[in-house]
Amino acid sequence: MTTFADALFTFFDAYFVIYGVPYDRSASFRVGQRFAPDEIRKASYNYESIFFKNKIDLRNVPIHDMGNIGEFGDSLSMIEAVEFTVSKIVSENKFPIGLGGEHTITVGAVKGITKEGKDLFVVSIDAHADFRDEYLGDKYSHACVMKRISELVGTENIAIIGVRSLSSEEIEFFDKATSRGANLLMYSPLDIRTLGMHRVLNEIERASKGKLIYLTLDMDGIDPAYAPGVGTPEPLGLDPYTVSMIIERLSSKLIGFDVVEVAPPYDNGITSILAAYYVREVISEVWRARYASKA
Repeated sequence: MTTFADALFTFFDAYFVIYGVPYDRSASFRVGQRFAPDEIRKASYNYESIFFKNKIDLRNVPIHDMGNIGEFGDSLSMIEAVEFTVSKIVSENKFPIGLGGEHTITVGAVKGITKEGKDLFVVSIDAHADFRDEYLGDKYSHACVMKRISELVGTENIAIIGVRSLSSEEIEFFDKATSRGANLLMYSPLDIRTLGMHRVLNEIERASKGKLIYLTLDMDGIDPAYAPGVGTPEPLGLDPYTVSMIIERLSSKLIGFDVVEVAPPYDNGITSILAAYYVREVISEVWRARYASKA
């Protein structure tokens, strides 16, 4: 198996631990997310070891790639395996980085972190809210991810950036949540153009004060002009620089990260290349914020 580029350390010596989840059983439009972990790893070799923006040499950053977590026939067994893996990583004071796979993997990651007693705020970059209670009879569909996560951390501890597709069920749920004071922060690309990204991030920082942040990046949050190879593409999305701004701004509070919903069969590799870039950016920015700046 190809490991992520510059992942040169053992699990024991690493701070960042990468794991893959080749799962796409609940995919509803375009399938192929199971191929993404290995394609993202291959794409990582496109880059120099030095991350250009902050000049950090990733060869000197303690990164370990533990490979993929098995193959699963159903969502629940996959979620349990991810929960176990992430709980183990976090209990060792390490930083988990998941390569999906479809978005369902995030439920397991958040369960693994909250299991370790962490007070968590979840930021999701996504074209969809993923707040259905069930989809096609499955409560653990990729379309239900944030609803399941809200049951773990509370609706008020979630922010979704890039939303531009909602179901009537989700709109009704958000209206009821707002009426009882459980406000969820949700921003469309148009909101960001109107308010400005700095204001959006200021609001997220206020809402997450005193909490650690888990960042999940569904690649369909990005406009398909830049990320066409995804499971459920939606036009008029975020540009790559906006995602970079989010990563840089939140880096000092991050406790974990995943990138999901890359579907390699639907493009020429550009989406995997961009996903690999963001993995590298999270690693270098978190390392800069927590360690390199203190050296």
